[in-house]
Amino acid sequence: MSSDLEWVPQSCTLPTEERPLRVAEWDELFTERLTALSRSGPMRLHLDLAGGPGIEERVRDLAEREGGCCSFFTLTVTPAQDLIGLDIAVDQQHAAVLEALATRTSAQGQR
Repeated sequence: MSSDLEWVPQSCTLPTEERPLRVAEWDELFTERLTALSRSGPMRLHLDLAGGPGIEERVRDLAEREGGCCSFFTLTVTPAQDLIGLDIAVDQQHAAVLEALATRTSAQGQR
């Protein structure tokens, strides 16, 4: 996702020059906050992010902006005690995009 954004589908409406900045926002969040990642199928990804002051708002803001440019994502933010759950779902056509995102997210969370 960093400099090679080939995995981003044509249906993404975020201007190309803004994509690396958005990816960096997600990478930073995952590096700082990812505590667990799970898959209930090829079209669903669940992330647990460590909570804290302002984290829910940060996750909601990013999810809302991402859903605005990549309408193929269904992003659901669920706060819990000390955790923020982020569920990401896609249709069959975008399963490879979700797989790339899961791989990227896992790598960032291990840093």
